[in-house]
Amino acid sequence: MKKTIILLTFVFAISGAFAQKGKVTSAQNLKDTEKLDKALEAIEEATDPSNEKAEKSIPWPKTWEVKGEIFQAIYQSKDANFQKLSDDPLTTAFDSYKKALELDEKDKFGKSVKIKLTLLTNDLTNQAVQAFQDEDYNKALKSFEQILAIQNVDIIKADSPDAVDTVILFNAGLAAYNAENYEKAINFYTMVAKYGYNGARTYSLIADSYQQNKDTTGALEALKIGFEKYPEDNGVLTSLIQIYLDMGKTDDAMKYLEMAIAQDPTNTTYYFAQGTLYEKLNDEENAIKTYEGALEIDSEFFNANYNLGALYYNKGVQQIEVANGVPANENAKYEAELKKADVWFEKALPFMEKCDTLQPNDAPTLESLQNLYYRLKQMDKYNAILEKLGK
Repeated sequence: MKKTIILLTFVFAISGAFAQKGKVTSAQNLKDTEKLDKALEAIEEATDPSNEKAEKSIPWPKTWEVKGEIFQAIYQSKDANFQKLSDDPLTTAFDSYKKALELDEKDKFGKSVKIKLTLLTNDLTNQAVQAFQDEDYNKALKSFEQILAIQNVDIIKADSPDAVDTVILFNAGLAAYNAENYEKAINFYTMVAKYGYNGARTYSLIADSYQQNKDTTGALEALKIGFEKYPEDNGVLTSLIQIYLDMGKTDDAMKYLEMAIAQDPTNTTYYFAQGTLYEKLNDEENAIKTYEGALEIDSEFFNANYNLGALYYNKGVQQIEVANGVPANENAKYEAELKKADVWFEKALPFMEKCDTLQPNDAPTLESLQNLYYRLKQMDKYNAILEKLGK
């Protein structure tokens, strides 16, 4: 009699296990007939740790594979009511497929789950693109990270672990940057840079991420590596120069400016930057030569015209101060020193007039012209400037 009781108990236990696995099959069938709300109820019951009957279905890899299918179907559904069943269905699908693989010690379900994970990347890519368009950069980043996790050999046990999706890596970096998660942006951009993706631009993006993260040293190191790999790229070179200028490291800035000009001798921006740097170093002679070099290339370059005119104008102002320092009883010397100032003002005038033709309403230019015309006794032009300034 005791043997009969034990046998019956064993039969009931087997029946309970099959009942819960039946829930999983039922959930899959409901999913296939697009009854996603009912399918969700069934699979949640089969995976609910507080449900004693789910003790047999929870360790079963198939349970989690089906759960992944159901949540992926919720994402793909065009029915608004089904879409509301989950706030983040693809993450649940991703986690479910992962769990299925973790539980599948005998590799009975591995092949089908890996296929579903690979197909999941299509949905995750679409979700990431949409999130990017919606400016939900954190969601886009999360989707790209899940794609990368799927592609990782530890998850899908890929046959070709050397295959790296540089496009997804780069987009993950872009999403992280826009989400202001600069540490992750640096990591993703650095990974993709190893494979040469996007060339020198990637190093500029790494540097920019470092700068956004208030790490100028990291930015410089990234740009130096980029410059070593892509010495012909002006973008990296320009970024290097700008950082050195911002840091006040004039020698380093000048060194890279000379390289930049040698690489691109028709780029007036480099000449202008070098001219301003020479001015900071109080090397007016080389500043003048450099600005003149820029204007030989492009006579319409406003900034070079203005800076050269301003340099001559300031030399005139300095000379007036020299004249004012002459003793009051030395009138002849005073007049001679003033005439030297007018020489500088006469040199400045054509450049300021050129600026006025290039940008007619530029206030600093008009103010300079007002003073120049007055100093050089060109009263008609002086009065015209006053009228233009509304004085």
